[in-house]
Amino acid sequence: MLQYATWKYVLAAILIALSAFYSLPNLYPQDPAVQIAANRGSTVDEALVLRVSAALDQQQVPAKSVAIEGERLVVRAEDADGQSRAIEVLRDTLGKDYTVALNMASTVPDWLSVFGARAMSMGLDLQGGVHFLLEVDQQAAIDKRSNGFADEISGVLREGKFAYTSVSRTADGIQVVLKNPEDVGAVFSAIQREAPELQLEVDESEPGRLLARLTPTLVQSIMDGAIEQNRTTLDNRINSLGVGEQVIQRQGESRIVVQLPGVQDTAEARKLIGATATLEYRHVIDYGNQAQQAAATGVVPPNARLYYSRDLDAAGNRRPILLSRRVIVSGDQLVNATSSPDPQSGRPAVQIELNSSGGNRMLAHTRENVGQLMAAVYIETIPDVRMVDGKEVITSRVNEEVINAAVLQGVFGKNFQTTGLDSQQEATDLARLLRAGSLAAPMVIIEERIIGPSLGAENIAAGTQAVFWSFMFVLVFFLIYYKTFGIVTNLALLLNLLMVVALMSIIGATLTLPGLAGIALTVGLSVDANVLINERIREELRNGNTPLASIANGYDKASGTITDANTTALLAGLAMAVFGSGPIRGFGITLMLGIITSMYTAVSVSRGIATLIYGKRKKLAKVSI
Repeated sequence: MLQYATWKYVLAAILIALSAFYSLPNLYPQDPAVQIAANRGSTVDEALVLRVSAALDQQQVPAKSVAIEGERLVVRAEDADGQSRAIEVLRDTLGKDYTVALNMASTVPDWLSVFGARAMSMGLDLQGGVHFLLEVDQQAAIDKRSNGFADEISGVLREGKFAYTSVSRTADGIQVVLKNPEDVGAVFSAIQREAPELQLEVDESEPGRLLARLTPTLVQSIMDGAIEQNRTTLDNRINSLGVGEQVIQRQGESRIVVQLPGVQDTAEARKLIGATATLEYRHVIDYGNQAQQAAATGVVPPNARLYYSRDLDAAGNRRPILLSRRVIVSGDQLVNATSSPDPQSGRPAVQIELNSSGGNRMLAHTRENVGQLMAAVYIETIPDVRMVDGKEVITSRVNEEVINAAVLQGVFGKNFQTTGLDSQQEATDLARLLRAGSLAAPMVIIEERIIGPSLGAENIAAGTQAVFWSFMFVLVFFLIYYKTFGIVTNLALLLNLLMVVALMSIIGATLTLPGLAGIALTVGLSVDANVLINERIREELRNGNTPLASIANGYDKASGTITDANTTALLAGLAMAVFGSGPIRGFGITLMLGIITSMYTAVSVSRGIATLIYGKRKKLAKVSI
């Protein structure tokens, strides 16, 4: 008999209602906007709203609204031209205190957003997105590696107990001056063993002087490695934003192109892309009178470096602190970082996990220094571009500050926590940057723009019309050919499309042209499934079965064939989603979602509709098929 359980009707009604609700945000267009986020030391408040509004009014730049949305200030523009004018004015007005970025602001009502409903992101080829062109400071990468070699040479000299006057960076390389010229041969061999990449020379004119140079091959390797590490780090960081279908690729000798389709929060993306933040842990030499004297006179002990803490003294100035030149562990040895409040004090904290090498060094240090102070140094490199004589000059400033100086209460190794952060948001951002990996060299964004649809508005309009009319032709054909069951089939097709859109909106998938192709293919698979069911019903009728039995047998007997056919396509989509990337992965995800929904709507929902139409008729003489 033709039956459909009540719980299945309830389930179908719930799924259809949820699909309609979560598809609804796609009816709301986005506003071109400028988003302003506060850097450290600045705040987003009503005073900033008045300042931004005044700057826009003075330059006669129209805006739909200027309002605080969440933790950021959003300026909604009338069109893309107004957006471009607004960002130029605001960057000049706000300077370095704020991060000003292009954005597409959502117009989805709050009552939808409260339940997590959001519009489906469109890819670069449909909606566009944000394009960044980044310049990598390769000289900074070389300097960083050279400093590492200098520290390594100093370690070799200390371990070998060679007396030396200095190990310093020069324009030619790394200069080593020994107190005893007779040690030159032994030191030469020891450095060659530890750092075979370096080219060593003995200065015959000055006994006891060695010069270590970076070879051209090593320099090129460092520059290429910096580009590749930065590209990989950017990929990790952008993935943490949940952006799909991104393009991150090298361009030329020192540039990286980043394209983020369908990005909602470009200010956050801009901060993550350009940020170079890491931690270093150093032994505290003095946090009192000696540090204050060093800050006042500029005379720093040879084994120490002068830093400043976030703690303020009575006059409101940051307190000086002397730290050891030797780094215990750094962000390069970090395995994982998570942010969570300190369980004892409730203050923002970052939980650190080191690799085995870093854990052993931390264990050795804490074992020997229980009861003494250890400091966490927060290092942030902020890139900048200045115009000098009409040319762009890339510069960067490094902020180093001690965020925490705590007494070592006991011995620990690779797992510990760092406190002293200003806010939980800063702890979250730092943990995310540390997890994603540090940049090998600072980068500066030298170009940022919104990308329009790569196919052009006319092509997209033509493609939309083609999809619409082809879908309409299919619906009309089913109505004419299958009559009443054509209505059932059309309803199943429409519900399938609705569910696909809802699922893609819920998971935050980015719709691209390959994704549209996946949707079109799933509609085709859904059509095939309904054709199989309808033809099976007609075959049962021709065999002399009663109309109700024919409908029931048609669904029962076609279901196995539909499942077999769709399972193979589902496996293909799974392979593309797992092993593919970019558009191929997007196509695979869309295909899988569409196959799952089409199987449900074609086999289950359409049967429920048919049961509503024919199931109550006990003496059914004819089926309109």
